[in-house]
Amino acid sequence: MTPMQLTDAVEGPAGEFRAARDFLLARRTDYTAACEGFRWPRPAEFNWALDWFDGIARGNDRTALWIVEEDGGEARLSFDTMRRRSDQVANWLREKGVRAGDRVVVMLGNQTELWETALAAMKLRAVVIPATPLLGPADLADRIDRGRAAHVLVRAEDTGKFADVPGDYTRIAVGGAPAGWLAYEDSAAAAETFTPDGPTRADDTLLLYFTSGTTARPKLVEHSHISYPIGHLTTMYWIGLRPGDVHLNISSPGWAKHAWSNLFAPWNAEATVFVHNYTRFDAARLMAEMDRCAVTSFCAPPTVWRMLIQADLSALRTPPREVVAAGEPLNPEVIETVRRAWGVTIRDGFGQTETSVQVANPPGQPLKTGSMGRPSPGFTVVLLDPVTGRPADEGEIALDLSERPVGLMTGYAGDPERTAEAMEGGYYRTGDIGARDADGYITYVGRSDDVFKSSDYKVSPFELESALLEHEAVAEAAVVPAPDPLRLSVPKAYVVLAEGWEPGPGTAKALFAHSRATLAPYKRIRRLEFAELPKTVSGKIRRIELRERTERGGGDEYREEDHR
Repeated sequence: MTPMQLTDAVEGPAGEFRAARDFLLARRTDYTAACEGFRWPRPAEFNWALDWFDGIARGNDRTALWIVEEDGGEARLSFDTMRRRSDQVANWLREKGVRAGDRVVVMLGNQTELWETALAAMKLRAVVIPATPLLGPADLADRIDRGRAAHVLVRAEDTGKFADVPGDYTRIAVGGAPAGWLAYEDSAAAAETFTPDGPTRADDTLLLYFTSGTTARPKLVEHSHISYPIGHLTTMYWIGLRPGDVHLNISSPGWAKHAWSNLFAPWNAEATVFVHNYTRFDAARLMAEMDRCAVTSFCAPPTVWRMLIQADLSALRTPPREVVAAGEPLNPEVIETVRRAWGVTIRDGFGQTETSVQVANPPGQPLKTGSMGRPSPGFTVVLLDPVTGRPADEGEIALDLSERPVGLMTGYAGDPERTAEAMEGGYYRTGDIGARDADGYITYVGRSDDVFKSSDYKVSPFELESALLEHEAVAEAAVVPAPDPLRLSVPKAYVVLAEGWEPGPGTAKALFAHSRATLAPYKRIRRLEFAELPKTVSGKIRRIELRERTERGGGDEYREEDHR
């Protein structure tokens, strides 16, 4: 297979983008050919909303966005409708003072206005700071301050959170505007044809993401007009999306994964973005909607997958063609349960807010239990030994920057020192540890600050958590080191029990016995506590809180030596 050629016959940045996309679509099950031939488009100027989306949307009556509400109501908007509405919103926002380079905090739920605003902001060359509606006033003050936001666009029910948030910023409300706020609904009267006020340079800032802060103060990740829009061609490839698909991704607005799989990847593929809104997760209702609406591809975080397997998976009569998971590594027991019920295999993928999908299991490839796959097309992934800093079979997952992948952030906004540290030595360092086998498959070991030593053996919390999840009593688990005078530290598990199980000595004894039967002696769970797991607002486990809690002591802890 010869490398992809972008010939003179393909004109402009949209043509280059389409050629790259079509190359991956044509090789969706041929991983070797995709990796050998794929070349990132690197246009000097590119505006995804104007150059790509408007081009595929004009006159296109197919459904671009399909939102099903908990009460049964639904909205279906065509590609052409989204094009026209985003033009109106862009014109209206410009009338209200939003200019190229202005930073806009967007805090909306899964509602049509979120997608309209995303496209409109791109067309204006404004910078979007996505925010989840779960944030409180203190978080919002931090985002407006560090993000240097000039405008906020939020749901009417969240406007009260800004009462004590200082700053001279335009206030725009969706769903009813209180005093002092502009009404988003007025945008319906704006002109339907938008004319940009200048070209969009590829390196212009498009997005500023505050990370979820699992171990420290949230970082501010900067993405350009190509790093996510073009970078997520690899996300499209990993999921296996095709034109005409109906794609369901369960993700909260405000986090990077929402942009990955609810915006760029599906619309790169000309697929329908499908959303089911709910206040409380209901597996049976979700599967009923998936059947009714003929969902063809499904992406969910491990937390949702773990809840799904507690239900009767056979209720889904027509499983999706593609099922994937991202956000945290998925435990093998969950994958096997879904395979038995649906006849399809969940394919893991690995990426970060800072990147698109770096490592993944794309369609049609051999899968290895526990492995998150091989490097995505366009990414050169190396594992760096933590001592020598040289490539090794196990070490920190890093990206070779000798040919910088397009799907990598610009850097950490306002923090050149942290950016330099992350890009040190010609590599982007993820802070995650992996191990590569002889076939090039990479298995996730853990965050570099989560892996610990016990009796001089290196212990991966993820491996122990996966073993615990094999027991029917365990719904969720997190493992951290507990201080021990003899072994330096021993593994301690915090466990959330499945329905029908009660915390107590009997359950603790059963889990210790399971640990002894499935884990090497140095890996065995030695301490156990039944407790809810602290999580970020994006749903990731905050192990730093559990480590601190363990170091402080206390709690209703069970010890293995007392429950044999």
